Amino acid sequence: MPLRFIAKSIHTYLIDYPVIIVLMVAPFLLKLGKGGPVGPWISVVTRATTLLLPALTDHTTGPVPVIPNWLHLWMDGASGVVSITAPTAFHFTGLSDWYYSVLVAAVLLTTSVLNALK
Repeated sequence: MPLRFIAKSIHTYLIDYPVIIVLMVAPFLLKLGKGGPVGPWISVVTRATTLLLPALTDHTTGPVPVIPNWLHLWMDGASGVVSITAPTAFHFTGLSDWYYSVLVAAVLLTTSVLNALK
């Protein structure tokens, strides 16, 4: 039997949605675009796609269950890869670099350690 740290409903409503919304708004509040306009928008685009995932995932918290849970987890991981590679690929410095380091930690935490597997 797999170990479950947090139930899926709690993961979805108290972790997925709030974390995604904060990560979409934070780049603009922190004014990360000073080093280049790509910084804030990477977070918005990657998080906008992951905002749809909980709603479309085939589990008890998905109102439109069309995406299997394994694909949801894979797409979360892909979002993490984009977040990990963005600072190097786009030469972020200063606050943008720190922001994406924290973002990577948040994505990895929510997609691995806190994830309730079937």
